[in-house]
Amino acid sequence: MFTGIVEEIGKVQGIQKGMKSSILMITGNKIFEDLKIGDSVSTNGVCLTVSKLGNCTFYADVMNETLSRSALGNLTIGSCVNLERAMASNGRFGGHIVSGHIDGTGKIVSIHKDDNAIWYTVQTDSKIMRYIIEKGSIAIDGISLTVAKVEKDHFSVSIIPHTAKETILSLKRVGELVNLENDIIGKYIEKFVTPQSNITEAFLLKHGF
Repeated sequence: MFTGIVEEIGKVQGIQKGMKSSILMITGNKIFEDLKIGDSVSTNGVCLTVSKLGNCTFYADVMNETLSRSALGNLTIGSCVNLERAMASNGRFGGHIVSGHIDGTGKIVSIHKDDNAIWYTVQTDSKIMRYIIEKGSIAIDGISLTVAKVEKDHFSVSIIPHTAKETILSLKRVGELVNLENDIIGKYIEKFVTPQSNITEAFLLKHGF
């Protein structure tokens, strides 16, 4: 589990492409203080498992399912990525619950400054928009952000200078794709209140729901 508080910006140093998968070679600094093989690292919001470690470098296998749901397939050698280690049990919960399991991607359709803040508007499909609410949480490329505005097919966030400096969001341009993960709480609530079987439906009807 992650918090969406990016620890550092890493860089893609190598990509080994397979038929429908790839192996990423990523360098950084801070996250390597205690990183071990088998650990999870949020990379632009995608939970990747460390398969090999080198000198401030980790390798991670990216399967076809991950490439098809995320924007990791657009990475090239030299691309910057947001990195966050899994949350420690004694750590502070500064963002929100982020699983690292991407729901899909969105396209940046607008970027504009508002004094010291920067507004980003992201367009995405209805399957993702249904869980996005004003003042709710959204993870964009692994960054925990608060939704400021919601429309039918897009939403907007406003970021502070610190977030712009410490993440790759400030490097993004209009037209680029970003990884999106909805707040997991909303998805669980929907699962619990939606009848999953005839038995559940019968129980709800019996009790007047």
